Amino acid sequence: MSNNCAAAHVALHERLLTHMRTLLNIIWLIFGGFWLALGYVFFGLLACILIITIPFGIASFRMAAYALWPFGKTIVSKPTAGVGSALGNVVWFLVAGLWLAIGHLTTAVAQAITIVGIPLAIANIKMIPVTCVPLGKEIVDSRRVPAGTQPVYTF
Repeated sequence: MSNNCAAAHVALHERLLTHMRTLLNIIWLIFGGFWLALGYVFFGLLACILIITIPFGIASFRMAAYALWPFGKTIVSKPTAGVGSALGNVVWFLVAGLWLAIGHLTTAVAQAITIVGIPLAIANIKMIPVTCVPLGKEIVDSRRVPAGTQPVYTF
């Protein structure tokens, strides 16, 4: 009987957590997520103009989806990332990462004005490192973190 009770408690906790993440994502979308995602889409389209920078565009589109609905997602390092990702991150930071990080910082300041916005502002600040260096990172569902990987950031 106690195993059934424990399982029911875990299921209830998971449902509550899912509802809380959904609520936070909706608030996030309304109060900054849409505009942040639009910034990532802009830089992604810009990067896709030249064939050599398409990987940057793909990374930017991935980040746009993450910026649109971040709660319940986890950032993990790709074990296959190497020197190419590191060099690409330097170029990314100079071309787009710095500007997107400023967008996150500006949005975080605006969100922190209200008590309800403080958790959103904290999430915005937590997104800045992955905004600056997105290559070599992967965005996964928090419930499906690949075995053997350590989460870098979790929302």
